[in-house]
Amino acid sequence: MMVFPKRVLSKINYKKLVRQRLPITTWLPQYTFSTFVQDLIAGLTVAMVEIPQGIAYAAIAGLPPQYGLFSGLADGFIYAILGGCKDINVGPGSLLSLLIQSSVLQAGPQAAILLTFLSGVIVLALGIMQLGFLINFFSYPVITGFINSGVIQIFLGQVINILGLTSKSNGVIDNCSTIVNQIYETRKWDTILGVTSLVALLVLKGVGVFGTLHDRPDWSKRRNLLGKFIFGLYLARSAIILVIGTSIAYYFREDPPFKTAGQVADSFPTLQAPSFSTTFNGTYYSFGDLLSVFNITLMFIPLISILEELTLSKTFSKGKRIDGTQEMIAIGFCNLVGSFVGSMPVTGSFSRSTINHASGVKTTMGGVFTSLVLLLAIAFLTSAFRFVPKATLAAILISALMSLFELKAMILFWKFKKLDLLVFSVTFVIGLFFGTDYGILVGACFNCLFVLYANARPKFTVTKEVDCGSDVYVVTPRHTLYFPAAEYLRDKVVEFEGDNVTVVINGKYIRSMDITVARGVTNLTDELVMKNRKVVLWNFKESIKNMCIGVNKNMEDHFFSDEDYKTVLRDESIVIA
Repeated sequence: MMVFPKRVLSKINYKKLVRQRLPITTWLPQYTFSTFVQDLIAGLTVAMVEIPQGIAYAAIAGLPPQYGLFSGLADGFIYAILGGCKDINVGPGSLLSLLIQSSVLQAGPQAAILLTFLSGVIVLALGIMQLGFLINFFSYPVITGFINSGVIQIFLGQVINILGLTSKSNGVIDNCSTIVNQIYETRKWDTILGVTSLVALLVLKGVGVFGTLHDRPDWSKRRNLLGKFIFGLYLARSAIILVIGTSIAYYFREDPPFKTAGQVADSFPTLQAPSFSTTFNGTYYSFGDLLSVFNITLMFIPLISILEELTLSKTFSKGKRIDGTQEMIAIGFCNLVGSFVGSMPVTGSFSRSTINHASGVKTTMGGVFTSLVLLLAIAFLTSAFRFVPKATLAAILISALMSLFELKAMILFWKFKKLDLLVFSVTFVIGLFFGTDYGILVGACFNCLFVLYANARPKFTVTKEVDCGSDVYVVTPRHTLYFPAAEYLRDKVVEFEGDNVTVVINGKYIRSMDITVARGVTNLTDELVMKNRKVVLWNFKESIKNMCIGVNKNMEDHFFSDEDYKTVLRDESIVIA
């Protein structure tokens, strides 16, 4: 009974499997001190960005600031072992933070942690089953509509923080109403700090083009040194602004002139399994209650995580083959393990991965150094987080969001594909007013309608010829036929009029066919024969021919493959009707 499993196991190349599923084994044996130094520099640089971003993304999700840092603790270690793209930095992101916001506001931080755990399980399962193709149902217009609606929602929420206002909801309509109704309650110093921070961030981002991380031979030694300094300011701009804003708030701590993050728990995350129930604001939530709170968010968090990770992998692969399954396994484990240390959902970050690449990272070990810095920040800086001004965090987020908004894509849709613009608009509007999760769901379904319509209305080439006094209609489907097309094919063919008509269906381009279409073809043939039409099924694959004959044995008389159909029509010994 064990012969078959033993044969299968004996054929497995375990060395290749280990190298494939543990990418660290491919580069660790060749790891050198110079590589270590490069990874260390890149890891420290990325950490300077991830600390302020993590705090800001926690604020978007409605979580205390420390959860943003907890979210980067395990990722660096896990991805270093399992990840296949050296440039990718895994951690919290703006869109995932926005998606979990409603769940956190309703059920508290434990909801975010459980979402992270379940998301990790789902992504890991999809990776093992190689179901990453599911993200192909999210077309570019759907993704763009999702991103742009999310950007605007986050932007309006941060404008409220810059103005020093208070909003009970994070919906677009409520935020706009808050801004209009409370505009006269704008806090002067919050606004000054927020606007000044945003301008400073944009200036530091702009001067980055005058700097460089590496020496240029056409520059003098002093100019290269200045270039590195400028580039350092560019990379660390978010951390610099955060430190300045926090320092100002600390100086005025007795009577702070602007709103701050408030009290933060001064402790390391407890290593424990996620809780499947929780009590928040006096309300008890069972596991079933939490699933109801998550709703469709539980479906979209894993898919968005996969989508962002695979997109980043392709971006930084430089033509190299990317193992999508392995990337999904890596992200699945990052979320799964991260949930044990209080992480919110994570995936690859475009902004931090870009900085990682620009910093000259050599291996995924760079993420380990980033996680170590976050660990030190939690150990020594947590108490200072309560002085972080909300206006400063808002400025950091708005600066980061500017690069996410897809204005160019909207222009392309308008110029070249109005149908894509329609799909984008539906996703954008639904996402903006009803939530980004519903937006991407409706957008994907709406887009699938066009795909289904294309399958239900396939393109045909119809030519009319006259041969031996007979009107010959040659119908050539240009693509494979699926079940929605069965009735459409019938409607196109039966409309051919004439006393002496022959219908030739050319199956040259039909690679496959389902049973529904096969039954449709046999029913069409019977109907045409009853109308005294001659029917020739020409150039069909053997598998399709056998399927149709399996449905109706009489179909065998109508299939021809080798001869020219005109030869078939002129051969009186062949009965085709």
